[in-house]
Amino acid sequence: MQLVITPVGDLRYLYDESLNLSTLGSMHIQRGSHVEPDFAGQWFADMSPVSGPRLGPFPRRSDALSAEVAWLRDHWLLPPMLSDASARA
Repeated sequence: MQLVITPVGDLRYLYDESLNLSTLGSMHIQRGSHVEPDFAGQWFADMSPVSGPRLGPFPRRSDALSAEVAWLRDHWLLPPMLSDASARA
């Protein structure tokens, strides 16, 4: 698990149940995507809740879920300000 704490004290991470973060204070959990099949049985990860693209098609739901996590880790987890600073370092 990767936890990112922004300069203003916000915490970002890809939610899982391995750590109960509610013990740290109030939380706001936001959906990062929608993983759904189409009528042909192909799977897509719609990243629009975080202003991202529609990924897919994938033959299996697990493939779409893996692509969803990879995209969130690569494009959402670090806010732009933090991503830009690390690229310059």
